[in-house]
Amino acid sequence: MIQLTNLDGKSFVLNAELILSVEATPDTRVILLDDRKYIVREGPDEVVERIMRYRQAIHGHFPGHAPVRAPEVEDGQ
Repeated sequence: MIQLTNLDGKSFVLNAELILSVEATPDTRVILLDDRKYIVREGPDEVVERIMRYRQAIHGHFPGHAPVRAPEVEDGQ
């Protein structure tokens, strides 16, 4: 899930796995697989960055980006 902001300033979370595309029209439109559309305050680059961070956290490392590392745990804990 990624957090976004609609045009009236209210935050909401969206399932990033359902996003088909992100367009600048000039407002940023997020289009889902079922053709629902959301207009958001964040620019397309920011939306894509949030999607990438979400997917990296869920699925692991993307080439060209630093991997997310779990906190180190001392032995015996």
